[in-house]
Amino acid sequence: MSKNKLTLNSIIRSELIGDEKQIRKVNALAFGQDDEANIVDALREKLPERISLVAKMNTEIVGHILFTPAVIESDKNIIRGMGLAPMSVLPAYQNKGIGSKLVREGLEIVKANKTPFVIVLGHPNYYPRFGFEKASKYQIKSEYEGVPDEAFMILIL
Repeated sequence: MSKNKLTLNSIIRSELIGDEKQIRKVNALAFGQDDEANIVDALREKLPERISLVAKMNTEIVGHILFTPAVIESDKNIIRGMGLAPMSVLPAYQNKGIGSKLVREGLEIVKANKTPFVIVLGHPNYYPRFGFEKASKYQIKSEYEGVPDEAFMILIL
């Protein structure tokens, strides 16, 4: 008997006014603490040009993904793209394809906006399935100290 991965029929849509409390709950429960929820709240206030999507099952928001502006700077250039963080799914709905659906839908929007890249600081066993690779391959380093090389990734679009 083969193991089939159960995927749930969720609807992906843009964040709407009034979703804030449910998004906060999803992030807090998915990460087991409030840091990511606090980051989302702060970015919502500061960055109107964000892409914020939710996964909904019936009336409940069960997943969330956020893309915000990011820059890569060199001595000669500044390239503007997007950063993916955080992506969260309620624990009861994890490993059912909802996170992948959020990432794919978000990347489609980012590509349609002609964004040249997306960076992510995330699980090195998860994001490569979407085409992400180590940013160090392109001599790009995280601005944060102590970030493992394999966890800081980029997707060139």
